[in-house]
Amino acid sequence: MFIEKIEKEALLKPLQTVVGIVERKQTMPILSNILIEKEIGKIRFTSTDLEIQITTTIETDTDADNNTAITVGGKKMQEILRILPDQSKVSIEVKENKVQIKSNKSRFNLQSLPAQDFPKLSHQLENAKKITLSQSVLKKLLSSVQFAMAQQDVRYYLNGVLFVIEDNQFRAVATDGHRLAYNAITIAENSEKLEIIIPRKAITELSKLLSDGNEEIEIEFSGQQLKATFSGIELVTKLIEGKFPDYQRVIPNYSNHLSINRTLVQQALQRAAILSNEKFRGVRFVLTEKNLCIISSNSEQEEAQVEIETDYHGEAIDIGFNVNYLLDGLNSIHTEMAIFSFGNPNSSILITSPDDLDFRYVVMPMRI
Repeated sequence: MFIEKIEKEALLKPLQTVVGIVERKQTMPILSNILIEKEIGKIRFTSTDLEIQITTTIETDTDADNNTAITVGGKKMQEILRILPDQSKVSIEVKENKVQIKSNKSRFNLQSLPAQDFPKLSHQLENAKKITLSQSVLKKLLSSVQFAMAQQDVRYYLNGVLFVIEDNQFRAVATDGHRLAYNAITIAENSEKLEIIIPRKAITELSKLLSDGNEEIEIEFSGQQLKATFSGIELVTKLIEGKFPDYQRVIPNYSNHLSINRTLVQQALQRAAILSNEKFRGVRFVLTEKNLCIISSNSEQEEAQVEIETDYHGEAIDIGFNVNYLLDGLNSIHTEMAIFSFGNPNSSILITSPDDLDFRYVVMPMRI
């Protein structure tokens, strides 16, 4: 018997932690599996896609005469455990190249592949820099920029988030070439400048796994890898090689500012978006003395026009933007007010928050 009568929830929680990076269809079948290793008093779960590896360990009162390991389909095992009644007791038995999961009168026989063939990532963390911070602080930092990451861009260095560690500042930057999000936090450690690009998938998984509490996370950076250790989880990821764009040149310094209620402008944009072109999702910002008019139209010659009273006294502006990009930026601000800063009708727009002074979100204009 590999595991005997353990609570379903005790198995399901670590399984859900590691299974997020597992794909059902893989060029290497074993990458659809997770590795389960049993030692005296603990069980370790590991998954990998050869770029990222996630490991978590649970403590058990099961004894093991010798250390044993199996691999089993991660998604299938998750579905089986999820569908079992709450408080179910689960046993796992290994028979040749099969793994049998038993609970009450249910039996599930799954294919297994040799544990020794499981391709664990080797650690490449020589001379790594190390920082420690609160999980909730890192989660908030990532959520304020990650929506601006590119998806499968041929400029591979855009498919992730840039981390910059310099002095006692930790900056995060993401861009897809059409918009750029930037934020920074202060950290306890004082470091020489280091820039690394974390892949999109690793950022997404890390964000999901981080808690909203003050528990700490330890991050180690080297030129090849990042390792994050927190809440009994170890996430290791390869880094993206390449030169990230000069984000400091992209962030403008404008003199025309509009301070506006965030919810009010979100709702106006959502209304205007209904009749925007489905492909281009463009809206016009027409800003005049004490008035903002948001206009959209589509190929069927339908038009929406939403007006908001403002306290704006700057130059008149008529400029077009992708409405989804604006909404993404506003969704990442969690305060009552947002500040829009403008240049000329051919310039980008800068969105900031009066309560998060380091946050910057730049959206390039579009011709409408």
